[in-house]
Amino acid sequence: MTDFKMLRLLDKLRFLFNKIGVDYQMMRKILQIKLTMDERKVPTLFNQSAKKKENTKNSYLKSLWIYTLMGLMLIPFLAFGTQFLFQMSIAYSMILFVIMTSMISDFSSVLLDLRDRNILGTKPISARTINAAKIVHIVIYLSYLTIAFMAIPLIVSLFTQGVLFFAITVVELVLSNILIVVLTAILYIAVLRFFDGEKLKDMINYVQIGLTLAMMVGYQFVVRSFEFANLKIVVELDWWSVFLIPMWFAAPYELFLNGTINFFTVTMSMLAVAMPLFSLWLYIQLIPAFERNLQKLLATSKSKKVKTSRIKAFLLSLLCPTNEERAFYRFASLMMKKERDFKLKVYPSLGFSIVIPFIFIFNTMRDETMNFATSNSYLTIYFSMLIIPTALLMLQFSSNYKGAWVFKAVPITSFAAYKKGVLKAFLVQLYTPLYLMISIIFCFIYGLRVVPDLLVVFAVSCLYSVICYIASKPPIPFSEPSTQLNESQSWKMLGLLLPLIPFVIVHFALLKAGSLWLFIYLAVLCISNIAVWKVFLGEKSQFAH
Repeated sequence: MTDFKMLRLLDKLRFLFNKIGVDYQMMRKILQIKLTMDERKVPTLFNQSAKKKENTKNSYLKSLWIYTLMGLMLIPFLAFGTQFLFQMSIAYSMILFVIMTSMISDFSSVLLDLRDRNILGTKPISARTINAAKIVHIVIYLSYLTIAFMAIPLIVSLFTQGVLFFAITVVELVLSNILIVVLTAILYIAVLRFFDGEKLKDMINYVQIGLTLAMMVGYQFVVRSFEFANLKIVVELDWWSVFLIPMWFAAPYELFLNGTINFFTVTMSMLAVAMPLFSLWLYIQLIPAFERNLQKLLATSKSKKVKTSRIKAFLLSLLCPTNEERAFYRFASLMMKKERDFKLKVYPSLGFSIVIPFIFIFNTMRDETMNFATSNSYLTIYFSMLIIPTALLMLQFSSNYKGAWVFKAVPITSFAAYKKGVLKAFLVQLYTPLYLMISIIFCFIYGLRVVPDLLVVFAVSCLYSVICYIASKPPIPFSEPSTQLNESQSWKMLGLLLPLIPFVIVHFALLKAGSLWLFIYLAVLCISNIAVWKVFLGEKSQFAH
């Protein structure tokens, strides 16, 4: 096994571990195995596509360049200006957010690892040594992340703000990392205390989705953050300001560098040191209860019966006229809600499809004066369709793909009802709520004049969904392993965006031709939808088989 450089550096602290009763040699062997196994893991940020095996070695370290780029947004706050309470509060808000979300998304498997208890717990190894190995394991990777995220801003601040600023930042980064690890652990303890393991797994999954979405749109704030450098801000503190954690870590800069001595700066500076140390002591006390509750991760929660109202049943009978289609609709809806791999790969695109239309509108507002009464910028809603090719390609993959044998065992002569049910489930459960939310906001911004255009866009989205589904030539839905998702699939997603371009061009052209042509276009799209759904997704179509 590899003798990692981090372990050789850790050897110099051997005496500290021995002093607190940890078997250092055993802890080192455990860490060596854990680090070797971690080389095969792919971080959440790179989990959007499967990598070849030869590229996954040390993939976490290779992914750190993303955090380095994100760290550039901190330079204006750390390197320029002397309004430290304001600047560093914003900076530590970003730091705590990035590190804590990364902690939950990529290190939860370490903190919640049951193998330590099940494998090592049965061996003559003290619990203190096992827990020390787990904590050091997390600290090693958080150190990598923190250094990658903060290295460039710290180096710049060393030359612009001085040695004292640099020293305070290094100390507070250590304290903030301690607080993040402990707060995450306490959060897990609370969830496991009152809920089952499934709730915790869902929570971790949604944090992973949020992290990926934050990385997608984070670049928008890099350039804009430089605008804060020359602003003069007056910060007014109230009693509740003491409860704002980022301000705890901003207060020492104001206290030691600007010499501002008052109740708030002194109190919050003390909290910046005392709370991480107190939380670490509290975590040590809660470790036994935490280890006991971890067993809940092995338990499976009982499935609850979903109550369906008569209205929903009636609407579903209109949407899916046959019993087979309704059954497959319900099955696809459940798979999209329960399949964690599907959510992790599709939901970030769902969030991105919501955000990107407004990003383009915001950029247009910054560059020129926009008159919402006459502007056509609401057609950025076409960007909401970015979710369609991504989701439709992902509908063929599942972590439980082996269960697809049942469809070959039952007497199904055509999969038309299955594919129509899956496609309708996607449109109703995922795309339509997204589209309606954006449409309602656009109606408030641009007025009711945009309603015909929004109807056209929705008709296009239904037609475009069928085109993408047919062009992707999918097998039986949810019947392929997720490991088959590769780079060729990503190129296929990009290729499926091309059929959307003619629809956008025609829509722009009809805006100049007049509203009558827009309604004629809407009627043509409705007829085309009926024909395409009936011909290409019908029982006798080649695609149905």
